[in-house]
Amino acid sequence: MNRCSANRTSVVKSENGFSLTEALTSMAIVGLVSALAIPNLMMLNARMQADVFAQQVSSELRWARQWAISKRDRVRLVFDQDRQAIVAQIGNDRVQHHQLSYQHKGLEIDEPSAGPDVVFHPSGRSATATTIQFRNGQGHARTITVSLTGRVSIR
Repeated sequence: MNRCSANRTSVVKSENGFSLTEALTSMAIVGLVSALAIPNLMMLNARMQADVFAQQVSSELRWARQWAISKRDRVRLVFDQDRQAIVAQIGNDRVQHHQLSYQHKGLEIDEPSAGPDVVFHPSGRSATATTIQFRNGQGHARTITVSLTGRVSIR
């Protein structure tokens, strides 16, 4: 009998666990690290959204150039400030092909430096060199440049 009771006490004494103080301390550390990390993650998210939108706009411009070359037709991208959309128009009669809306993305696009239209000719050249600037609500700005040769670059 002594042998059984001795085994029971050793089993009970060998149980490991956390005290309430240790658990609360761990929770406080996790809370502090989270409080410090969340604002940085929000800034990173805002910057990433600006970068993604810059890629979308530059892809739209590159698509317009490729369409003009492949279909041997003029393509016009209209930056419509009122509707907050970029409208693609095909040909001289300006038939609307599609549009890219940025209405609910929290972004503001300035009118392109050469006017609200960016036109690509069948040769792939742009009618005018232009610069497009936009920013999000947190102030992260990007600049997209279209050269006379039709080259699109992001800064």
